[in-house]
Amino acid sequence: MLKPNSNEIINYLSISCVVFLLLSCGKKTKLNRDHLVFRYNEYANINTLDPAFSRTLQDNNVCNQLFNGLVQLDDQLNILPCIAKRWSVSEDGLTYNFVLRNDVYFHKHPLLGKDSTRTVTPTDFEYSFNRLRDNELAAPGSWVLNKVDNFKAINDSIFEIYLKQPFPAFIGLLTMKYCSVVPKEVVEYYGIDFRSHPVGTGPFYFKRWEENIKLVFRRHKNYFEKDANGQALPYLEAVAVTFLPDKQSEFLQFAQGNIDYLSGLDASYKDELLTADGQLRRKYSNAVNIIKGPYLNTEYLGFYLDSETPEIQSEAIRKAINYGFNRKKMITYLRNGIGNPAQGGFIPLGLPGYSKTNGFAYNPQLAKQLVETFKTESGISHPEITLVTTSNYLSFCEFIQREMEKAGLKMHIDVMPEASLRSARSNGKVDMFRSSWIADYLDAENYLSIFYSKNFAPGGSNYFHYNNKQFDSLYNHAFTITDIEKRKHLYTKMDSLAMDKALMVPLYYDEVVRFTQKNVKGLGVNPINLLDLKRVQKDTSVSFPKSHP
Repeated sequence: MLKPNSNEIINYLSISCVVFLLLSCGKKTKLNRDHLVFRYNEYANINTLDPAFSRTLQDNNVCNQLFNGLVQLDDQLNILPCIAKRWSVSEDGLTYNFVLRNDVYFHKHPLLGKDSTRTVTPTDFEYSFNRLRDNELAAPGSWVLNKVDNFKAINDSIFEIYLKQPFPAFIGLLTMKYCSVVPKEVVEYYGIDFRSHPVGTGPFYFKRWEENIKLVFRRHKNYFEKDANGQALPYLEAVAVTFLPDKQSEFLQFAQGNIDYLSGLDASYKDELLTADGQLRRKYSNAVNIIKGPYLNTEYLGFYLDSETPEIQSEAIRKAINYGFNRKKMITYLRNGIGNPAQGGFIPLGLPGYSKTNGFAYNPQLAKQLVETFKTESGISHPEITLVTTSNYLSFCEFIQREMEKAGLKMHIDVMPEASLRSARSNGKVDMFRSSWIADYLDAENYLSIFYSKNFAPGGSNYFHYNNKQFDSLYNHAFTITDIEKRKHLYTKMDSLAMDKALMVPLYYDEVVRFTQKNVKGLGVNPINLLDLKRVQKDTSVSFPKSHP
């Protein structure tokens, strides 16, 4: 193995001392040095630091600090240049031409030349993309290149990608961390251990990972991006991630001022932090910032249409459940107003194709009538249905259970671990299940692919086993249309076809909610909930108590 040189040892000791001082010293040291390190906890842990395997939000959050791709997203999900300073698309939509910057450096590593670093070239992207779709590597991110025929480095500044067929959403796929550039020399040296020895081009470089304990990144001093005033990014000196395994412990650390950031709303602390209408409680308002924004995530209940259970096969029962509970009331009481009731279709607010007319409004009388219709037509006098969920969503399912009993439908609830439910759902072992669909890329096709007949689970994400020739025809036709306004109408039509059959019960369109200490500036929020720390600053002039009230 490679041995660190003396400078690396000094740097390692330096960050260790900084993190130790910040986490263990008193208020005076905190105020003087707190701007150096951004600290947060990842209760769900992370699996890898290799972008080709970065399939969860947690993995993406850390890989986003270490790696860059050709293009990137801003907080409004606009696609912006990154390592590619510009790009163009051929008239037939098949060829993507990227002109690369010449000032993007890999993080320092002894394998990368005499200065332990080098610039990124188109050949690096050629290697990275070939690695991504290498069958022997079996990277979960390989699917992003399914519509790619070929790619190559044209010269020392141009990289081209050739598609098999037009796919207007393709540029959005390239913003995913899977498509990050990696250095061949380092990847081939470490092999599968690249997951814990990452080298990228991002605003921070890897320093230390004690799995399940702590992860430390340092500032990349040769990072290419600058702010509007020409100042080099990132502003922070380091990032320190801990791995406390539950949200309650994480909240306690946040309340004590030991971590800077808290993501999401958990039942264990939602009422402590927020009022019923989603505002910070007065005792936290002077010490904590709350940031909210739309989240491209639809929470839903799904039905497995190949089930032999009459209630699952019945469109009347599926529609009764959709009509039978008050989504707005559910959001108010169970999420303190965070989120938007899913009274449209499956496509969430914020994406072209969303339509508020595609969904089901609360109508308990109609729900009861539909249940009675099922009883008459089936001869089943006491209809029953079983909903499988995880413990995190039990309260939502119990709310729906109580409402459906009023309509005459008995609902049983089974609770499974997340991994078990995911496997059972993919293999058609559960008739009705709770799930969520978070956008992988910025096009409603991402949501509609879940209804395409060629994507039947377990080979794809059509967990419903929905098969409709009209839907499939519209889905395929959408790929030939580059005009987003024209494509939007097709998307709305496809969504309405799925909703007309009540394949699922949309619950709510989620919101990103983030809490930070009062001295954290520039964090922002985005609809895919990706953590971006390159513009974050910590104001040491802001004083707050060591422990919040």
